[in-house]
Amino acid sequence: MATLVSGFSFLAKIGYYNVAVMNTNDIRAKYLEFFKDRGHAIVPSASLVPENDPTTLFTGSGMQPMVPYLLGEKHPLGTRIVDSQKSFRAEDLEEVGDNRHTTFFEMLGNWSLGDYFKEDQLRWFFEFLTDTVGLNPEHLYVTVFSGDEDAGIPRDTESVAIWKKLFKEKGIDAQDIELLTEEQGGEQGMQEGRIFYYDAKKNWWSRAGVPAAMPAGEPGGPDSEVFYEFTDVEHDLAYGEHCHPNCDCGRFMEIGNSVFMVYQKQEDGTFAELAQKNVDFGGGLERIVAAAQNDPDVFMIDTLGAIVRELENVSGTSYKENTHAFRVIADHMRAVVFMMSDGVIPSSSEQGYIARRLIRRAVRYADGLGIQGGEIHKLADVVADLYKDAYPDITEQKETIARSIQEEEAKFRKTLTKGLREFEKLSGDISGEQAFDLYQTYGFPIEMTEELAQEKGMTVDVEGFKKALKEHQKASKQGAAGKFKGGLADSSEQVTKLHTAHHLLLAALQEVLGEDVKQRGSNITGERLRIDFSFERKLTDEEKQKVEAIVNEKIQAGLRVVRREMPLEEARELGAEMEFGAKYPDIVSVYFIEDEEGNVFSKEFCGGPHVESVKDLGQFRIKSEKASSAGVRRIKATLE
Repeated sequence: MATLVSGFSFLAKIGYYNVAVMNTNDIRAKYLEFFKDRGHAIVPSASLVPENDPTTLFTGSGMQPMVPYLLGEKHPLGTRIVDSQKSFRAEDLEEVGDNRHTTFFEMLGNWSLGDYFKEDQLRWFFEFLTDTVGLNPEHLYVTVFSGDEDAGIPRDTESVAIWKKLFKEKGIDAQDIELLTEEQGGEQGMQEGRIFYYDAKKNWWSRAGVPAAMPAGEPGGPDSEVFYEFTDVEHDLAYGEHCHPNCDCGRFMEIGNSVFMVYQKQEDGTFAELAQKNVDFGGGLERIVAAAQNDPDVFMIDTLGAIVRELENVSGTSYKENTHAFRVIADHMRAVVFMMSDGVIPSSSEQGYIARRLIRRAVRYADGLGIQGGEIHKLADVVADLYKDAYPDITEQKETIARSIQEEEAKFRKTLTKGLREFEKLSGDISGEQAFDLYQTYGFPIEMTEELAQEKGMTVDVEGFKKALKEHQKASKQGAAGKFKGGLADSSEQVTKLHTAHHLLLAALQEVLGEDVKQRGSNITGERLRIDFSFERKLTDEEKQKVEAIVNEKIQAGLRVVRREMPLEEARELGAEMEFGAKYPDIVSVYFIEDEEGNVFSKEFCGGPHVESVKDLGQFRIKSEKASSAGVRRIKATLE
């Protein structure tokens, strides 16, 4: 482990950056280059706000934009794809504060769409880690799928054989051990193993979780994860008598996951193999950088470390003395800058609510460090500078982002004042429900409630708070899972029809309201479509009627839907509609809705699926139209 200086690992630094090992930009570039040399086309990161995917508010993995291609649609750039995908997971919000969890992260990804499979995938990732990044193979451990008898899916002995061969080439005798669960791992320990079988809770991947929880149409498959061992970290007995790769004590950190996406859930609950065998790999960029430094704290890598350094400067305090608060602020502000660069505006609902919550939580922790007066918005400049090469769009928007953060902080301070008034009304010890109400309604972290209570000689039922929080999170997850009932990912007939109607609606809105109207969000279920679009005022009844009439006129005309691949610049010159905040590869897929003579009504960059003709869509109806956020309206519509 490197010597610690002011809370950061020190290895021949220039400024605050570590030059003895590769930094974030180095590893991102080396990864893309490594797979490009092996026939992969590099694609840019998709937006953090997913288009046409109601299953989640944010892109939480590199896999999400790839679903149509995993299900068989042809990717315009071929069968081998690589990228570094911006990702955000709100479910990790409460875990931020330890040394490895962040809400925003970059997910390195490579895909084989019916091309290579386990042998090449596992070898290439192992080579990248050991030969390119320079990780010591003695510090690497892997896990594999033990099988699911109820789902009729066998254990992954093939991956075990491949891993044994790869480790043997490095002079390591890799023994396989069956642990199955986290609990059994804590009871049995490593047993001198290097390859470990775990059950579906640990080594199966789908967006819905284990096979039993997957909805019909959802793809999934067994996976093989790679863990890096930080040998200087002592095992914490609070996590079990013995340590093992999936232990949460911090000794092991997952750095990559190769998913073998070969199954799809059927309507009758069984699993059928997809027409093509896919590889879907995801590796945490920040975690690989931490492993390269042999330092278990991801907040000590160059990017997050620079944000923490700025916090040290403005607060006059040290990271070592205020670790938890520094980690929360650094994580939350980086996440906010990235989501706002993709069009998210702090608000009271959906993505905007998450942005608002992150800002307000960061403000509270900043207050605890003595950072007041709206200083945290200046971190937008730090983030923009750190990512100016990989994500130059942040630099272009940094002033707007900083101003929005500053405005949100001012709003929160008014809410904070109200919350303090409510706190003053409380008498006696504070129950878990009261503490949760302060947290949920006024944004009070439990630590703040405890501090305020201590000042008044009161106690807080922290366990009751945690219980209320878990119940809230469970309800939220169930609500999110419910969205799987519909959604573009299932490629059902009705969703496909509504997706196509969505194209018609955008074109009709532009015809009635003007060409300046642009899509700012989308959500499609089996029951209805929803579009957010840029427009400053409420639509009149006459305007809504005109939009409806145009869409229905095009449906009755039976326009055809044609997919064409073309160079990006050609598509731009044609005026094809683009997803807000998205970056596109050199060759793109554009869907045209046109008549038999080639007269085009709608043309959009899109990943599908669509009907071949609009003639059977049915009757289009606008159900509601209202404000979504400042300068953005929202329409919900159906097909009858």
